[in-house]
Amino acid sequence: MAESGKRSKMFQRILVANRGEIALRVIRAAHDLGIECVAVYSEADRGAPYLAMADEAICIGPAPSGESYLKIPRIISAAEISNVQAIHPGYGFLSENAHFAEVCRSCNIEFIGPPEEAMRRLGNKDAARKLAIAAGVPVVPGSDGILRNENEALEVARKMGYPVLIKAAAGGGGRGMRVARNDMAVTAGFKNAQQEAEAAFKDGSVYLEKYIEQPRHIEVQLIADRHGSVVHLYERDCSLQRRHQKLVEESPAPNLPDKVRNAICAAAVKLLQAANYHSAGTCEFLLDKDNKFYFIEVNARIQVEHPVTELVTGIDLVKEQIRVAAGEKLSFTQKDVVLRGAAIECRINAEDPAKDFRPSPGLITKWVPPGGPGVRLDTHAVQGYRVPPNYDSLVAKLLVHRPTRAEAIATMRRALREFTVEGIATTIPLHLEMMAHSVFTEGRIDTTFIERERKGG
Repeated sequence: MAESGKRSKMFQRILVANRGEIALRVIRAAHDLGIECVAVYSEADRGAPYLAMADEAICIGPAPSGESYLKIPRIISAAEISNVQAIHPGYGFLSENAHFAEVCRSCNIEFIGPPEEAMRRLGNKDAARKLAIAAGVPVVPGSDGILRNENEALEVARKMGYPVLIKAAAGGGGRGMRVARNDMAVTAGFKNAQQEAEAAFKDGSVYLEKYIEQPRHIEVQLIADRHGSVVHLYERDCSLQRRHQKLVEESPAPNLPDKVRNAICAAAVKLLQAANYHSAGTCEFLLDKDNKFYFIEVNARIQVEHPVTELVTGIDLVKEQIRVAAGEKLSFTQKDVVLRGAAIECRINAEDPAKDFRPSPGLITKWVPPGGPGVRLDTHAVQGYRVPPNYDSLVAKLLVHRPTRAEAIATMRRALREFTVEGIATTIPLHLEMMAHSVFTEGRIDTTFIERERKGG
């Protein structure tokens, strides 16, 4: 559908090509808009309670994601037999796969996401970096494109000065990234990053960036329609991470000067305008100790932490995504976006922080969710649900929204104490520890804090 931007009639029926918490989130948003929603599931997710909330549920294959949630022909077949007009990919799986978006539209099924051209332009970090430079958006100093071998990497690293970051051009989630502080580490890290990137993304391309010591991770939420409007919904601080994977996100970012906030949001808008982007998307930046910011990548999809922004702006991002895909104009302008209060999200993963975050799939024997004023829980899990070992370990997103950050932290502590999960290990104990830590409460977190804390450094 080359002229998909001409569509202006709301969908009657969509399919969500995902699972778990985000599948349920999309089902609810669709129903709020009066749209029927079809769910797909693998054998590992058969019988999952959220499937009953869809208008129809279709099995698309065995437990391995490569045979189900990543199998494009099976998803398209499910969409065609269930007579849907659009597919929402959620996050992960095929959400940033430009080929999948192209296949959907060639089958006259709208893809609820950005144009495939923009996805290709932004999905490769090296290409996105070049686009940012052309748009005048600051980037981390780095190699001029993809590096062919470790000798090229050594030459760039020595010229730039250590430490450096070896980085996969494709994908995300911290895979294909290695910090190198000397020549030997570059040689070993280059090969390891290539192999990991090839295995994870079927693309072993890597490049080099200057490694910024103890940065903050600041990202800007945006949404754009097909009529030329690109609006930012301010920033989130996602600095509390382990192995480059986020654990806690909040908005607004603490201790961020308004001048820097406005500049970083303006840069994000400029970049998406340059990419001819529409749909929801996020521009990610690193912030150094001098509050200088550097673009690192674009997530061309809805993100796990999108509810943080929903709480502080009052805007339902998934509903807006669906409306934009149907050709509607955004229901608000930039001046309508106002930050109210403070929101924090803790990712509740089926992992054991005491055992180096070892995955902990299995049967949830007890599940007592928190509640009360200011608390939101996005989850597909219930008591008696079995967390499969085949997928991401996220089982819930616990969010709070209060008038001030101090009140939000207090409410999060209370909610975490109320949250009882038995039968599997979770990250709840770590979150309780972090919510009481002076480095977090004072807003001094950086992306390496968890590793330093765990090593006693």
